[in-house]
Amino acid sequence: MKTSTSKSKRQIFKACTNCKYLVGRDVTKCPNCGNESFTDDWKGVILIIDPEKSSVSKHLNIKKEGKYALQLGV
Repeated sequence: MKTSTSKSKRQIFKACTNCKYLVGRDVTKCPNCGNESFTDDWKGVILIIDPEKSSVSKHLNIKKEGKYALQLGV
């Protein structure tokens, strides 16, 4: 018997629909961009520690350290 994937389980984080910043379930306003719209439908995580030195953050236009979803609407 197969176990269900994370789609059926409640995720710990939700993603901002504007900047993909991951926040806790109780957050109502994105601390990164101020957006108030979030989704549970996201996949993959990227952790940015030092956006000034990170080539990945430059490529993704991320200016603030934190956790980000790689993909929304999966």
